[in-house]
Order: sequence, then structure tokens, then C-alpha cells
Amino acid sequence: MEEPRKRARPGRSPAPAGRTARPRQAEVARHAGVSQATVSLVLADKREGPAISEETRQRVLEAARSLGYVPDPAARRLAAARNNLLGVFSFTATFPTEVQHSYYPFLVGVEREAAERGYDLVLFTGSSTGGAGAAGPEALGRVRLADGCLFLGRHAPVQELARLVADGFPVVHLGRRDDPEGLHWVGADYVSAAHEVVGHLAALGHRRMVLIREDDEAPASTDREHGFLKGLETAGLPGGPETVFRSADPARDLTPERLRGWLADGVTAFVAEETDTGAAWRALLRAAADAGLDCPRDASLALLGSPPADLADGPEPTGFDIPRTRLGAAAVRMLAALVAGEEATEPLVACAFRPGATSGPPPAVHGH
Repeated sequence: MEEPRKRARPGRSPAPAGRTARPRQAEVARHAGVSQATVSLVLADKREGPAISEETRQRVLEAARSLGYVPDPAARRLAAARNNLLGVFSFTATFPTEVQHSYYPFLVGVEREAAERGYDLVLFTGSSTGGAGAAGPEALGRVRLADGCLFLGRHAPVQELARLVADGFPVVHLGRRDDPEGLHWVGADYVSAAHEVVGHLAALGHRRMVLIREDDEAPASTDREHGFLKGLETAGLPGGPETVFRSADPARDLTPERLRGWLADGVTAFVAEETDTGAAWRALLRAAADAGLDCPRDASLALLGSPPADLADGPEPTGFDIPRTRLGAAAVRMLAALVAGEEATEPLVACAFRPGATSGPPPAVHGH
């Protein structure tokens, strides 16, 4: 994206019909019959310095309204410490504005909270430097146009984020991160949510389960795995490495033969993590279908998150829903606090358990 896009702030007066250029303070001054210095003082609401009568002040404000004057954000940046702009940087090739995109509900929460607090938004992506995950110093340097920036993305460059943090630039990452040190973040409680899903399956009678996840160290994945293993431990069920299947390419590696092998070994429930690609869940559904399984009669399936939008018409999966809109709002609250130089803390946001239709008692309980 060559230029950042800015959301218009509600409540601004429209420019007069036919105008093509932004009216300047000099034009407001001529219209009100005062000096440009007086206009600057009135519009900045500065009470110190030369006394300005209330009549003159109202004349300037009326002239500004009639001309549709809007302060230039760049000029205000030079004149003041803040300009009421918050950045949102997405480590994706295009900004995720499609309603079907998993990031879209985050943006709804971000926009609502920003508007409530009187902030405009500037949207950035890494596309000008090669797309997702390829953002370098030049791309991330652009976020300094704003007072602070939210970052969305499973794989954000640690070195560049560390530079912003070290410079004292307000930064919040949407999603838990262990590094760089000093980075603020907001996140969902995936550990407790995954634990609850395993507890539900155990209560149905399942004694052996396998977690299917992508092969990376993203905190969202490790939190889900930790909650899965903790749930097995709480239920007194076998855990260990053999209960977690990691793959860089689940579509290739999760075959019907592998699924049948697990079933033959006594596994009766399969749990997949949600990611922005939905790769693990898609692979699990495809393997189960190719293996001829009737779920949940032959095996139970669960998803640690919400299904991809293009699979929403299928049976609702057992699992949990991520409160994305609430997380977006929490991220803005934290960033606004950092911009104001205040202490910034937000608790982990709880996920909502979803019973769904893809889990049931294991086959032995059905009498098979």
C-alpha cells in the first residue's frame, strides 16, 4: 500500500460545494477580518498570550465552520506532541477489510473504540515491502505518522518492533507476545479455553485425543497446546508428545491413512487449532471425509477457535469463540493509555465455549 488511508472523523463540517483545496488559516483570517496569528490562537484554544475577546473568538470559529476548515494533521503534529491519529499495521499483503477475514472483527472493535475516544485511524500493511511478514525498517517507520500503533499478525518482525519500543514509541500487539521485551499486548485466554474443550470431550467419555496444529512457535499456538495438555492432565488422561501432531503443511501430512491409524490405536477425538489460514481444521475435515468417517458417530472433532468463513455453512464445530471485537477495543484502550503516558494494563479476555455439533460419546459408548 503506497499511501495510508485515514478514516474521516464524524462531526466535521463539510467543505463548501465546489471547493477542491483545503481552506487555510490565512483564508479563515481574511474571512473573519483578523490576523492569522489570532486564528491560530483561537483554533488551538490557547488562552495564554494576547487577550482575545469572546466576540472575536466566535467570529473566527464561525468563519472556520463556514469555510469547512479542518486542521492539517501534519501541521498539528509539528505544533503539538500528539495529533489524535492511531495506526493499525497488518502483516498481510492487503489490509483485511473483507467481512469474511478472521481479522475483520478485530477491526470493528478497534474502529468503535477509537471513534469513542476521538481518534482517527491510519491503516498500514507490509505490502510495499513484499507482503505478509516482510515489513522492514522503511515500512514500520511509516507508523510514526501516528501517535501510536496497533499491530496485527501471527508473525511480526521482532527486531523492528524492538526498535519502536526502544525509541519509546507507543506500540500494542494484538495477541500475546513474549518478545521483544517491553512490548505491550492484549490477548485472549486460549489456555483456559482449550482446557475447557478437553474437559468437555473427557466428560463425553473420550480417553485418547490428538491435537493437530501448525509447526511454528506462535504464542497463540503454544497457548492452545498448553491448555490442551493441561486439560488432559486435569482429566487424568495420557499426554505427552504423541498426543500433539505438528505439521508445516497439514493438508499434505494429515492423510486418511494417518487418521485411521490413530483410530486403530484407540484415539476417538481430534482437536485442531485455529489460525488465520485455518489449515489444521481444513486438513482434519478433509482427512475425515476421505477416510469415510461419520462424525461425531465414528470420531469427535473440535476446533480451538472459530471456523473459517467459507466453512461456516457446515456443522458448527465444538470449540470456543474468540472475542475479537472486545480484543480490538481493549487494544485501543491500552494504546490510548500509552499515548497519554499512563499505566497500561488489560486482563486476558475470556473465550466463550461452543458446544457445537461435531462431538459426542466415543464409538464404544454408542455400542459399536
